[in-house]
Amino acid sequence: MEILMSVVIGILFAVAVYLMFSRNIIRVLIGTLLLSHSVHLILFTMAGLQRGAPPLLFLEAEAYADPLPQALILTAIVINFGITAFVSVLVYRTYQEHKTVDLYDLRGEKDE
Repeated sequence: MEILMSVVIGILFAVAVYLMFSRNIIRVLIGTLLLSHSVHLILFTMAGLQRGAPPLLFLEAEAYADPLPQALILTAIVINFGITAFVSVLVYRTYQEHKTVDLYDLRGEKDE
C-alpha cells in the first residue's frame, strides 16, 4: 500500500509543481493546494499505514493506532484552509484592481 501511496504522492507533486510554474495566478493557487495535499499524504504514509484499535486506555486491545500523525495532519489541514482563504481573497482583490490574473502582466513584462 505504501508503494501505491508513493506513486500517488509523486503524481500530485509533479502536477502541483507544473501548475505553480504557470502564468495564471489561479493555477498557482491550485498548485499550492495540490502541493499541500501531497504533503498531507506524505505525513500519513510515513506514519506507517497501520491498522489497530483507537487509542482508548480502558480497552484491552492488542494493537493501537498512533493518534499523533492524525493530529498533525488535521492541524496542517486547518492551517492550509486558512492560507487558502487568505490567498483566494488576495487573488480576487488583485483581479478587481488590475483586471488580470496573468503574472507577467502584473509584473509589467511583455510577451515575447
